[in-house]
Amino acid sequence: METILVLAHTALGSESSAEADAALTKASLEAVSAGQELAARLGAALTIGIVAPASAVAATAASSLASAGARLLAVSGEAFAQPRYATDAAACEALCLAAKAGIVLAPDNSRWARVAAGVAHRLGGFIDTHITALGGTEADGPDAILATRWFYRQRVEAVLSRDARPWFLLLDPGTHAAFAGRPGPVQVEEVAVQLPALRTTVSGLRAPSQGTQTIRPDAKLLFVAGAGWTKKQPDGQTHAAEAGDLILGFLRASGASLGSSKSLVDQGGEGNSVLPFLTHLNQIGQTGATPRHAKGLATCCHGEEPHVVGWRFIGERRAVSLDPNCGWTRGKADVVYVADAFQVMEKLNALLAVK
Repeated sequence: METILVLAHTALGSESSAEADAALTKASLEAVSAGQELAARLGAALTIGIVAPASAVAATAASSLASAGARLLAVSGEAFAQPRYATDAAACEALCLAAKAGIVLAPDNSRWARVAAGVAHRLGGFIDTHITALGGTEADGPDAILATRWFYRQRVEAVLSRDARPWFLLLDPGTHAAFAGRPGPVQVEEVAVQLPALRTTVSGLRAPSQGTQTIRPDAKLLFVAGAGWTKKQPDGQTHAAEAGDLILGFLRASGASLGSSKSLVDQGGEGNSVLPFLTHLNQIGQTGATPRHAKGLATCCHGEEPHVVGWRFIGERRAVSLDPNCGWTRGKADVVYVADAFQVMEKLNALLAVK
């Protein structure tokens, strides 16, 4: 019988809320849901391993998993308060050995993606990343595990299976529903970790403020700016500065994540008027990112296929364009507003300001 281990960790330390610090990250809770589903289908034993900065924090986090029906392991201590390869790798290795896991599931976030391949190598296992689904049918066999992932900028879908164990699978965030069970009393097994000599010291964290951070993976809305924002407007002039103010104002008021078409991002290298807060990290499409948000709003964008391919995981699509024959109107968006994006966003920002 397979033993499935889900690796989870608590949120990074914050001075604002001790309760928030003891909560498991959303991506970790999504991995728990995936582990539950897989264990139920295979009739396998489920174990959840928690990495936390203190035993009390680990106990609080574990209590939120009381209804998961899993064995709960924990590695805790001040050394695990911040991400670091040496300590995180040692913690994961200890949890895998304690659980005797054949299948190891973990969120494909920066913390676990940094160490999972190294841990798999230490244990003589294999690893696959960016997994979007776990499945299997009766035709494949009762114990078959099929992992789905995308290749070549989400244009080729592959289904993977391995007989070798342990098999590490890093799950893309947003591909599973987050576990939401009722908290209760639980029994947590503390796992001892033999730490190597530490050569890295975490002195603190520096992150952009809400006003300057434009990429927000957990946002419900994706706002995409196209090249039309910096083109000549009806008065024959460009209004890049006004466009930047409107877009940033909307991002601050709505908490949306900002995306861009390739043509707009590339304008900076062509000597044209640009939006200074845009980088290639904002680019959506065939040669950019493929984010996962519940809703998306495209503005001043033609909706051509190389860009729209990056929208494949967006739930509800809407677009604002002056061109009634743009790509969005050809079945690529649920709703298209044939209107001036400057006027629409100005009105939208005014409505959000009232709230």
